[in-house]
Amino acid sequence: MAVDFRLRPGERVNEVALSRALNASRTPLREALNRLVAEGFLTFESGKGFFCRTYSVTEIQDLYQLRQAIERFAVQLAVERASDGALAELGRFLDRTAGEEGRSPEELLAWDEHFHETIADLAGNAELLRTLGNINARIRFFRWVDMESRRGRTQGEHRAILSAIAARDATSASALMDGHIVRRREEIARAVRECHARLFADEDYRTPEFKTMDEL
Repeated sequence: MAVDFRLRPGERVNEVALSRALNASRTPLREALNRLVAEGFLTFESGKGFFCRTYSVTEIQDLYQLRQAIERFAVQLAVERASDGALAELGRFLDRTAGEEGRSPEELLAWDEHFHETIADLAGNAELLRTLGNINARIRFFRWVDMESRRGRTQGEHRAILSAIAARDATSASALMDGHIVRRREEIARAVRECHARLFADEDYRTPEFKTMDEL
């Protein structure tokens, strides 16, 4: 609910209603809310309660800068540590998901996240993968907004990154990953404006139903 903004930005969380909707008692619900605060999905104000996070261009840019640093390091480690078999499997995944016609933005986004998180997994650093997963969840809504229009370009960039890793060329792989993420950072201001319009002005707004790879 926090990731896809079914709770609107800045909206106070009604714990009684949420407890009823989730069929959960107040104690475990409060524990979950506190954890979401720690992970950056909610905020807490003393005496007022829990609120859905707000967002700004600066905050999203900060998250993208962190993602850029983490993924640049991940791809360098993957060059050193990923097996040829694992890289070949990732290539087959790109082949299976090459056709974008008729695919929903949620599916396209799940495929995109799977590619990046697989590289982080092949880097062999569990904390790096966990951190990237948190960042992806916090920027998921903004990436979803225009994912439909980017799939063809994204696929080509993913293949170039994978080829550089398979060639064990850390310099090229790092540069390609860097450019891949920087190009998206440059579009963030527009994405934030469009997200705001969808959340607060679009009468036909459809709440995304984000999917995991296991659900596809």
